[in-house]
Amino acid sequence: MDYQLDWRFQTFEELTNTALYDILRLRSEVFVLEQRCCFLDMDNKDQQCHHLSGYRHGKLLAFARIVPPGLSYEYPAIGRIVVSAQGRGAGYGVELLNMSIQKLEELYGKVPIRIGAQLYLKRFYESFGFRQSSEIYLEDEIEHIEMTRQNR
Repeated sequence: MDYQLDWRFQTFEELTNTALYDILRLRSEVFVLEQRCCFLDMDNKDQQCHHLSGYRHGKLLAFARIVPPGLSYEYPAIGRIVVSAQGRGAGYGVELLNMSIQKLEELYGKVPIRIGAQLYLKRFYESFGFRQSSEIYLEDEIEHIEMTRQNR
């Protein structure tokens, strides 16, 4: 598979100050400003996660964190999935999910994967084999569902 983005996969300790700043800025731009969610993004989980960052020409355009089992859910999870406004429409979301699944499976094997998804993205995640596994719930006034991808 050819990738458009330059991928970095790091533990929290491996992140440079600049990389961490880029990640937190992107998450704030999308989740706080664009989606108008007033929430504490820094939830003390980042330190225990792996971080997948997709860059193009030195700019962070896509990010996800790989959450170990037991931290958010019983299964390992992919969280804080985000593509910058400048990166949308270029296929970076698909690339991000494919790379996230690959990296999670490298760490934990072919196990079920859980995500907490915004409801409007349900079809997108279904295209990767995720299936709705909870009722709709509100998080920061946005409808969400939990979705699970069974091991293959």
